[in-house]
Amino acid sequence: MKYLLGIDIGTQGTKASLFDSGGKMVGEAFEPSNLITRGEGHVEQNPDEIYASVVNTIREVLRGVNVLDVAAVGIDGQMAGIMGIDEDWCATTPYDSWLDTRCGKYIEMMKAAAEEEIIKITGCPATYAHGAKMLWWKHEEPGIYEKTVKFIVLSAYVVGRLAGLEAKDAYIDDTQLHFSGFGDIEKKEWSVELVKAFDIDACKLPRIVCPWEVVGSISNATAEECGLRAGTPVVAGCGDQTATALSAGIVEEGLAFDGAGTASVFSCGVSGYAPDVVNKTVLYARSCIDGLWIPLAYINGGGLCLKWFAEKVAGADLADLDREAQGVGAGSGDLIFVPHFAGKTNYPGVKGSWIGLGFHHDRAHLHRAIMESIAYEYRTYKNILNAPFDHVRVIGGGAKSRIFNQIKADVLGVNYISLKRGGGTTYGSAILAGLGAGLYSDLVSKAKEGVEVREEFVPNPRNHERYRQYAEKYEHYLDMMKGSLS
Repeated sequence: MKYLLGIDIGTQGTKASLFDSGGKMVGEAFEPSNLITRGEGHVEQNPDEIYASVVNTIREVLRGVNVLDVAAVGIDGQMAGIMGIDEDWCATTPYDSWLDTRCGKYIEMMKAAAEEEIIKITGCPATYAHGAKMLWWKHEEPGIYEKTVKFIVLSAYVVGRLAGLEAKDAYIDDTQLHFSGFGDIEKKEWSVELVKAFDIDACKLPRIVCPWEVVGSISNATAEECGLRAGTPVVAGCGDQTATALSAGIVEEGLAFDGAGTASVFSCGVSGYAPDVVNKTVLYARSCIDGLWIPLAYINGGGLCLKWFAEKVAGADLADLDREAQGVGAGSGDLIFVPHFAGKTNYPGVKGSWIGLGFHHDRAHLHRAIMESIAYEYRTYKNILNAPFDHVRVIGGGAKSRIFNQIKADVLGVNYISLKRGGGTTYGSAILAGLGAGLYSDLVSKAKEGVEVREEFVPNPRNHERYRQYAEKYEHYLDMMKGSLS
């Protein structure tokens, strides 16, 4: 029996899952992460801590397994953040998290200079992602910028550590290119036009590869640390949401998914590239499947709002809050929540708030209002996408919440489906590893295997109509917030 190791480097922690070649998960390990905040808008992670979490979870998940039978390793990671390395693959910066909003003024600078061109070329509006972050390092920390040989994404950094790569080997996989700010997403190459427009040193940009390309193998030093066999192939990997889509079997047009994690992500498979130059909301990302796109929209830390409320305001467990919220009607007693604590992706100045608070509200109302706000955002995304689908497959930590799934089904008016598949996102990374190692020849069929329904949530017609009115009110408040910034 051969095994495949899939690793997901999420915002709230690192998860390693071991699968047999048939796709069955045989082991799993998790280690929470440490988000470092140093003031308003400043969120980062320590690259050494991230790497250590990967080593620790690999070592844990390999217990009792013959490491000679591990065929390959695949890693996915947070997509919109970035970091720098020197010639020897040593970090020159912390991991500049996608939750870090210090680059806000450079988002505005990019929009003022070439907003429509950026969307057309990269598939993504200027947002809290690689482009604006690189400009922040260039202008705010020029010494560190000069010392940085390459800017890379988190999954690539960890792969480089595992395989002993050097800066000349640096890469970005094409599923994360839309966040780059300077990449031509259709041509899979760096845009000379955008690089020149923002005076970015092209030599600091890594090569572009496909997710299943074998970019290295486990080094001798890493083998001693984590227990894997030296020489085990490691593929380039992909972004966490791309791996989520693959894990959920989103391999053809007309299938939708909800990545209910730290970020709240809504997407569906489409066959054509149509950048959102009108609404400037949907990001056209590449799927791992050739010819398929997974245009997505997300809330910066939507799921994190629920964690924040439970820990810092309510002082309660999420499961207890879910039970309490069952007793609150649709609309949370005329309460609206805005979940953009880290800024709305295309409007950095729009932040979080509750609107309509009264003495009759308690923590159950507030908790439910947070869930409803995420569903209202999804409704906006669904309307913009205007793509046909009859159900949404939900994956991620939020998929465990039955009330959350029901709220989203009621607001969107489509069935919501939670899946049985173990491992979640890590399955996508594991089958990419299997493709790269030659165990599989067809990514589509492997992604489809094992997609089984755990539970289906059918929209309540009365709640759907009630939510339509609240969703319109939510959009009205957002428009008012946007208007106040102009």
